Amino acid sequence: MTQTLTIALAQTTQSVGDLSGNADAMLEWRAKAQDADLIVFPELQLIGYPPEDLVLKPALIERAGDELLRLAKATGDGGPAMLVGTVIANRGVLFNCVALLDEGEIKTVRQKRELPNYGTFDEKRLFAPGPMPDPIDFRGVKIGVPICEDVWYPFVCAHLKQKGAEILITPNGSPYEIDKDERRIAHVCAARVQETGLPIAYLNRVGGQDELAFDGASFVMNGDGVLVHQVPDWREELRITHWEREDDTWHCVPGDIAPLCPYPEDVYSAMIVGLRDYVNRNRFPGVVLGLSGGIDSALSAAVAVDALGADRVWCVMMPSRFTSQDSLDDAAGCAKMLGVRLDTIAIEPAMDAFDTMLADVFTGRGSDITEENIQSRIRGVTLMALSNKFGHMLLTTGNKSEMSVGYATIYGDMAGGYSVLKDAYKTTVFDLSRWRNENKPAIGLGKAGPVMPERVITKPPTAELREDQKDEDSLPPYEVLDPILHGLVENELSVDTLVARGFEHETVARIERLLYIAEYKRRQAPPGVKLGSRNFGRDRRYPITNAFRTS
Repeated sequence: MTQTLTIALAQTTQSVGDLSGNADAMLEWRAKAQDADLIVFPELQLIGYPPEDLVLKPALIERAGDELLRLAKATGDGGPAMLVGTVIANRGVLFNCVALLDEGEIKTVRQKRELPNYGTFDEKRLFAPGPMPDPIDFRGVKIGVPICEDVWYPFVCAHLKQKGAEILITPNGSPYEIDKDERRIAHVCAARVQETGLPIAYLNRVGGQDELAFDGASFVMNGDGVLVHQVPDWREELRITHWEREDDTWHCVPGDIAPLCPYPEDVYSAMIVGLRDYVNRNRFPGVVLGLSGGIDSALSAAVAVDALGADRVWCVMMPSRFTSQDSLDDAAGCAKMLGVRLDTIAIEPAMDAFDTMLADVFTGRGSDITEENIQSRIRGVTLMALSNKFGHMLLTTGNKSEMSVGYATIYGDMAGGYSVLKDAYKTTVFDLSRWRNENKPAIGLGKAGPVMPERVITKPPTAELREDQKDEDSLPPYEVLDPILHGLVENELSVDTLVARGFEHETVARIERLLYIAEYKRRQAPPGVKLGSRNFGRDRRYPITNAFRTS
């Protein structure tokens, strides 16, 4: 009877749809783990996660089968077996699976039972639920393999325990959310360990995929509930774990406990990873963005530099007659601190041209938000021209507070390919800016030291589209607005509930109305990295035409 096992946990990234590339990467990781008995990869590692409707293509499923066979044959060299996440079709029905590859063969397959169908997940429309999985008999050890969502509920792990499982290994594709690592450890896996008495190895991927960022943060917990391995978050790592049997009970030998990024470094790291992989995997040479001298564009530029390096970030200042000297100076100061290229393109000639073009038809009507939006759209057109001419992706700079209430110009400052602040409320933007001015992220490519002048953080926010404009002319102070939005968006609270918590009824009702009528804008907004529990896009899917109000 086997008394020891060496299991390698490959906390890796992946590229959705790059089947051969993902398979090659797995073989490279396996070559680094030659002393292991088994190497484990995250959920759907061969396909990439989340694959969305890509898995409905029969050609993808066929090629995935070919690559799985290639991986299986590679295990015929006597090296470590592989536990690989993939998709397998059975009579036209798709299953989210893991396959044990050993001795040159596909030894066995286990199917995911619990299919998430909330928030960012829609697996029930793609996959069929598998039967309750039995443990895998691997070299005399019964290993239970609950796949991702299977471990968030007690049923699958309880069944595996009843069927004789001795160790639980759970491959995951678990996207980052604020405080989610604590939930995984303290509220999910600790509960399964307490219920079953079995040790558990939790493996998660890292990397960005469109609007999702995966933070890794894999770990091992023994049957007594003690955390014995903690893999760092936000970077790839091969963690070798050693297991021993004593008195018919398996435990993992303690290893390194890496500290995880605290708030707000974790949020900032998610932005870096999301942007870096989006730009690189879509093969953009870099990004271009408008640098206004305000905090949103300054933070966006800082994240871009930390994600891509200063040489791949191009900033453009586009002043108008309403642009203050402070803004000009702050934009220049920010660009100098970051070490990025800064060009200045004045938009006054275009503003004059539009005034002339529209003068006859606008006769008798005074200036209003129309002229303000024209300025924003001129800037959007200018930046898109640079993007088209030189190939850089246009990075938008709007935050979640603005997008919630429609305080953004469609086809203007909303124009672009990606937004790192899309799920960050304005108060979070301030937190991140203060933090980055005093800290350098572990995974960042930028310089240590401040990334923006202090005045960028302390001055009142303004769009500078008219004389002496301030955000608070149109919106409540952000320390009032953001808690209201958090209640309406993240928690789906009613106006009356928020009023009972101390907010003014008129203010909350107005914000709820603005939230709903801005839905059409958000439908046309670029993607952006998910940070909280209810991001606009994948998590929160509201009808555009909507007459319901709670006020």
